[in-house]
Amino acid sequence: MTPRERVFAALDHRIPDRVPRFEVWIDALFDALGQDDPTEAYVNLGQDCLMMPSSAQLGSNAGKDGVDEWGRVWREGAYADGAVDTEADLERFSPPPALAGRLFDEGRISALRARHPDHCLIYGSHIGPFMAAYMAMGFGRFFLRLADEPGFVAALLEARTEWCLAVFREAVRLGAEVLVLGDDAAHKNGPMISPRLWQEMVLPCHRRIVREAKAPVIWHSDGNIEPLLPKALEAGFAGIHGLEPAAGMDLARVKREYGRDLVLVGNIDVRVLCGRDLAAVRDEVARCLGQGSPGGGYMISTCNSIFDGINPAAAAEMFRCEADLGAYAVSRI
Repeated sequence: MTPRERVFAALDHRIPDRVPRFEVWIDALFDALGQDDPTEAYVNLGQDCLMMPSSAQLGSNAGKDGVDEWGRVWREGAYADGAVDTEADLERFSPPPALAGRLFDEGRISALRARHPDHCLIYGSHIGPFMAAYMAMGFGRFFLRLADEPGFVAALLEARTEWCLAVFREAVRLGAEVLVLGDDAAHKNGPMISPRLWQEMVLPCHRRIVREAKAPVIWHSDGNIEPLLPKALEAGFAGIHGLEPAAGMDLARVKREYGRDLVLVGNIDVRVLCGRDLAAVRDEVARCLGQGSPGGGYMISTCNSIFDGINPAAAAEMFRCEADLGAYAVSRI
């Protein structure tokens, strides 16, 4: 099967020749892994997906110092707070959706598609409305205003949904075949808000994104989102990415409960990848394949991303083991 056929077999809950390798964000370790191109790295590291290249807004302070175009406050490269507090702030820190096209270089994307026509082109970004809203306002202000002034929060969620849809539409126009919606919604003990409040405030945004995006949408979130998985089904997401073991996301259990309806992506514990025990890495890959692959509907990746702090030797061993162990066998089905 081609890489694209493999990914879409998983999305259709069919059994491909091997488990698709679907690392969404390979954000670091290029040099350590012998890679010098952020997009070609996906192919070189054996991934069936290929991330569509994009850029931040021109002149953005994101990841630097100051307030960026979304009202997020950054100090020494780290997110520190939010600046959105009033309707005027909301207008000031909501770039027009018409600017979404500036994130993409059409010529570069066309050349990438021509070089790798058999790979599944994906686009993923942390532009989910919930995460974008609480970062714009800051955690304390956001959660207090959810109780005291939900109408203002709803307006902010709507504005961020409009931006998300504008970006996703542009990505699909340029060839993205699968979209990954980064919208972190939980900590290790559970969701940041109750399922009831999620149903009221966030689910309509997610449902609209899925309905209007014109490509399968996979929801990414860190933390324990298990209580929100029924809401993911209601939204119509094709799958879930992350499944963080440190937050109690048990792949075998989630597979039993939701594997018929949601494609599961991830669950390799990044804590193992930060260590030096390569045997533990092999065991972790084998565990995820054993729990996730039966019956199809699973794509293997880390529970988060490839980030600075992961042991390059462990990451390389993970990629090697995914290739060695990922073929489907009759005994596993």
